[in-house]
Amino acid sequence: MLSRRMEDYLEAILNISEKKGYARVKDISDALGVKPSSVVDMLKRLRDIGLVEYRKHDGIILTKKGKDIGRVVADKHAAIRKLLEILRVPPEIADEDACTMEHELHPKTIEQIKKLVEFVSSAPNYPEWLVHFEYFCKTGRHLCTSRCVFNRR
Repeated sequence: MLSRRMEDYLEAILNISEKKGYARVKDISDALGVKPSSVVDMLKRLRDIGLVEYRKHDGIILTKKGKDIGRVVADKHAAIRKLLEILRVPPEIADEDACTMEHELHPKTIEQIKKLVEFVSSAPNYPEWLVHFEYFCKTGRHLCTSRCVFNRR
């Protein structure tokens, strides 16, 4: 089982290498906000378990196994981030929270989050309940129309 930190490194390397074809220590250091020496130490650990190919002056690439794990982590992150954005969490906070949650949630929970995100995202019209939710977030009150059943008491 990989540590949360190892998964973060694999996700960062995947994201960087998808743009550039490879990653460098500085790229990873910048992406994760850690010292280059910490990156080098982690790369050695990841190399020793067969998840990266690391050559000091040639850049870093993921092995097939490393890519597979990185994609799973990135996929979880994207689904959680999107859910949080649907809930109107500001993007920078949604991204930060997704980083935390992606490691802690049960796979079944992640599966249901993905289904909800897909359901909302693929709705033929902007879901009316989201309009009501946005209004509630701004005012603390329900937006009631003649069809409103939320606030009948």
